[in-house]
Amino acid sequence: MLNQPVLKFIKKHQLLTNGATVLVGVSGGADSMALLHFFHSIREKWNLKVIAISIDHQLRGEESRSDIEYVEKVCKNWDIPFVWESVNVANYMKKKHLSTEVAARDLRYQCFAKQMNVVKADFLALGHHGDDQIETMLMSLTRSATSNAFSGIPVKREFESGWIIRPFLCITKASILDYCKDTEIEPRIDQTNFDTSYTRNFFRKHILPLIKEKNNNIHTTIQHLTETLHEDEKFLQVKAKEMVNELVVFDKKNNTAVIEIDLFKNYAQALQRRALHLILNYLYKQIPKGLSYMHEEQFFSLLNDKGGNSHLDFPSQLKVEKSYGKIQFHFKGSILSEDLSYHYLLHIPGKVTLFNGSVITAEYPKESCDQDPLSHDFLLDEKQLPLHIRTRKPGDRMSWKGLNGSRKLKDIFIDEKIPIDERNSWPIIVDNNGEILWLIGLKKGKTKAYQEKGIRVRIKYVIGNK
Repeated sequence: MLNQPVLKFIKKHQLLTNGATVLVGVSGGADSMALLHFFHSIREKWNLKVIAISIDHQLRGEESRSDIEYVEKVCKNWDIPFVWESVNVANYMKKKHLSTEVAARDLRYQCFAKQMNVVKADFLALGHHGDDQIETMLMSLTRSATSNAFSGIPVKREFESGWIIRPFLCITKASILDYCKDTEIEPRIDQTNFDTSYTRNFFRKHILPLIKEKNNNIHTTIQHLTETLHEDEKFLQVKAKEMVNELVVFDKKNNTAVIEIDLFKNYAQALQRRALHLILNYLYKQIPKGLSYMHEEQFFSLLNDKGGNSHLDFPSQLKVEKSYGKIQFHFKGSILSEDLSYHYLLHIPGKVTLFNGSVITAEYPKESCDQDPLSHDFLLDEKQLPLHIRTRKPGDRMSWKGLNGSRKLKDIFIDEKIPIDERNSWPIIVDNNGEILWLIGLKKGKTKAYQEKGIRVRIKYVIGNK
């Protein structure tokens, strides 16, 4: 009998409480019928309210309907309340472009969630067993390259008003079939379970028997592995979230993220990798199918590349750009990709407020003073008025004291290590002839203001706080 190992498993993982309301997912097959009978057998001792729920996926016509009728009849004999719902998997999979398995699961869990709230259930019990766990791990091995994909089917997880629990993960399919035979349960047979075009059925028929030849107790080994991996992953996720909260600057409005490369690389790579996935989960909302471990490898190549600026194209038009010590994540069409150019006239005296809250003023100072990086003086008759505040244009060049000739603004930005996304909105002061007086905060054009007398003009820049 399976009661003893299952009860031991329940106590070990604290899967049940006295007086709880338990919703049991029942399909009519051996796994779920054995699970329902198990809860039926312990409900008095645990003072449980047990409710069975079945979902008709409308995939097998009358056979599917007969399964519902069978479960309903058994529930009546065992004095267990029974509810059922019908869902249209075929329509849903077409609408959402999903496989049959994924569409059926989505709709099934939607029904479970609804009923959990209706009956205010504490637990939703499902009949996954040890062989299911082995199959899940093997399937993960063939399609995933990250360790967190090997946490397997969770024994217990939060769900709606309570928890999903899987008390049978400690036993095998063979134990369940023996239990059904001993308790005279005659489960329904779903013929689709033998269709090896479904990935899980393929592993069940062709791979699992070979593994059990080497270790018939493999389900216990795998379950222990999944539990330890889950504990390790839970710890690493907590640390990765702390890392993200500490380092990553998110812009919710524009759906962007920025990291400082050196700070990011100070953490262990196990945390770096999980932090990357937390960033992607935040930005994407729903991870696209095209995202794979190859993109992760590309990211780390970019992160560790000692070269200059470069970028990656991720699925769904996500751009990952490296620029002077930072990596920025943004979607095409976000503010980082928009045209941020502007052009204003600056009167003397006068004031202009830029999009980021910064303020540029021009005035006739009453007296001279020491210059600082955020102010610049020139003589009125040196330049052609009016003054202009604008962003860079192709071919822009400027000259300054001590420089022979002139240099491109592009080269100045590179020398000063200004990130690419900031260059297109950087404020420049030019006169009416287009001569650059001041690349604000970086370079000041040539002036005679400190050598000759005349009417002095002072431009001041105040950094905004937006």
